[in-house]
This record gives sequence, C-alpha cells and structure tokens, in this order.
Amino acid sequence: MDENVVRGTVADGFEPVREELAAVAAEEGGDYAAQLVAYRHGERVVDVWTGPGITADSLFGAYSASKGAAHLVVALLAQEGVLDLEQKVAHYWPEFAVEGKGELLLRELLAHRAGLVGADGGFTIEELADDRIVAERLGAQRPYWRPGSAFGYHALVMGALSGEVVRRATGLSVQELFAERLRDAYGVDFHLGLPQEHESRFLTAQPMVATPERLAALAASASGPNSLSGIAFNRHHPRNPEVWELPNFQVVRTLGTASWGGVASARGLARMYAVTIGPVDGAAPLLGPETLAMVGQTQSAGHDMVLGRRTAFTMGFHATSEYYPQLGQGSFGHSGAGGQQSFADPRNGIAYGYTRRRTPFPAAVAPENERLIRALYEAAATAR
Repeated sequence: MDENVVRGTVADGFEPVREELAAVAAEEGGDYAAQLVAYRHGERVVDVWTGPGITADSLFGAYSASKGAAHLVVALLAQEGVLDLEQKVAHYWPEFAVEGKGELLLRELLAHRAGLVGADGGFTIEELADDRIVAERLGAQRPYWRPGSAFGYHALVMGALSGEVVRRATGLSVQELFAERLRDAYGVDFHLGLPQEHESRFLTAQPMVATPERLAALAASASGPNSLSGIAFNRHHPRNPEVWELPNFQVVRTLGTASWGGVASARGLARMYAVTIGPVDGAAPLLGPETLAMVGQTQSAGHDMVLGRRTAFTMGFHATSEYYPQLGQGSFGHSGAGGQQSFADPRNGIAYGYTRRRTPFPAAVAPENERLIRALYEAAATAR
C-alpha cells in the first residue's frame, strides 16, 4: 500500500478536504503522517489520515492542545456553579495570595494575565510533568509582571495553575474530572494521563526537518534562556529537553500534565469539541449557550509578553477566530507545538481536530491548517 495515499472517509460534498490533505502530503514528502477529523452539526463529515505507520487510532502528543481539554473542565465547573470566574484565585487557593497576587481573578488567570510563566530556577522534566509540584512552586513565587496588567503565554504551566484551583474547589484533579466527565462519558479519545493499555497506539514525536535556512531563521529570532520567553519555555534549566521531545517521555504521558502532557488522536480532538457545542450520538452537549458565549469571549488580545507578537486568548483557550478568518465569532480551541490544531465553532456547528507526527516549521503553526480549514469551510458552505 502507498503510505502517502489518504485513507478514511468523507461525507458527500467534503471530498475537497481529502484532496487538500493529499496535496499537503505530496508537498511534505514521504514521512509526513497526519490525521484530520471534522464534525458539522454533530455529524462526523471528515475522518482521514495519511503517512507511514499511522492509522485512524494512532495517538500523538497533544502538546498545548491539552490546555483545551483541561479548560473544558473549568468551563463545566463554572457552568455548574462550582467555580466563579469573577472570584479571586486566592479564594480557592489561599497560599496564592503572596507576592502581590492576592487580587488576581480566576478569569484573569485563565487569560494568561498572572505573570507566572515559569519558575526562577526552572524545572526538571519530572517536576515539570507534575502539576502539583509546578503549582506549589509558582503559588509561592513573585510574578514577572503585575498580575492583571499585561498578558503572556503561560506555555508550560497554565494547566497546573488552573488545575490547582480545580483541585482546591473539588478535591479532584483536572485529569480525574476530564476522564470522568468527558473522556469516558462521551467516548473521547483524548487522555490526560495515558492508560498503559493504550501505550502501543502512541507514535513518538519527530523533530523538525532542520535545513540550514530553517536553522538560520530560528537563530535570528532566538531569545536568551533567561529572557521571559526562555523562562516560560524552561530553557534556563540546564537539563531542559526541547519542546518537541516532551511527549516522548513516559512520565509526561503517564501524569498527563494539563498544560501540554495529553495524548490524543484527531478523532479525539474533534469529538471533544463536537460534544461540547452540540448533541453527538444522542448525548446532550457538555456546555450550554451561555457558557459557550462566556468561553468564547476574548479576554486578552494584543502584544504577548512571552511570544513577542500579537495573540488572543479567551478563558483558557485561543480565540481561534482571530487566527482563521473563516471561523465564526466566539470560536475557541487550542493548538499544540507539534502542529496540532483543534477548535469549536459554535456559530457554524463545526469542530476540528488535526494531528501530525513530525514537528512543522514554524513549530506549532503548521501552515497547512490554513489550507485544510479553508477547504473544510468552503465544503460546509455548499454541502447539504
């Protein structure tokens, strides 16, 4: 069998999405491996994959798409009145109210406004994978900017911070609640903590193809290890692995750190958002209209203190419609460093999940998502 052939199924009218993935595969080359799944109004209309060694059931490191899974739990708890997004973080987590952090609201924390992007001394991989250790360290630390005054991507720690609020409010971890309320309840193939019986399905992440031109571009834009960006990505720690390697550590997959340690298939990514915004297979949606409107409301937009460019965040999610103009206002989701992309578009009834094995250039962006999403929305506009 030709490994570059796109396998799987699409609904009538969505053939151009499969054709676009085939075009991407031809351009990327022989070791390109990816999955693409989309739902429209609760029906799976795209379910395709391509590349060597990959099946529809293959699992990949989700990287920061894990933040989407974790913050769906936060949204659900807010909907149920367990969490109040206008309450101070210290109300739930008293030890947090030191070093000028006592007035920070939970809504502001979720919008990457806490100024706690990393630890002064950095973390070992074992520490970084353990949300409880990260939360304890950061809860006692002075923030890097006055909380609430600016925002910057809390790349490796956001899920640990919000997860500690969840644990204090419920007595359960985000990982436990996600497994119970989403993964098992809705049959979502996304794992914050990969069960041992699924390890054989996991495909290790692969590094970016490092051409001289790409290495030169990265060197030209590189920040120092002790810069705000360096601290946020733990580059100031002497034994810090590269970001692309993180899912390949067993401790990461086992603990399922809520910021970047999840493992998922594209089916899991897309279904997670599909069941959030509408009925799927007869099950009621996870979130109601008021909660969806709240979750999709942009909280931070503009200059990101960590990434040094414009970004936009909602309540723990990317404001995805800021990045893809085809999407309806109020869309939300999260990408991942390995090229993963996932989102919900409540106004158009669309949920999207994309995974790839080899890290793209630039990392996280995976430029092919623009083409695939455009093809999906053009198909949706004409399909019955």
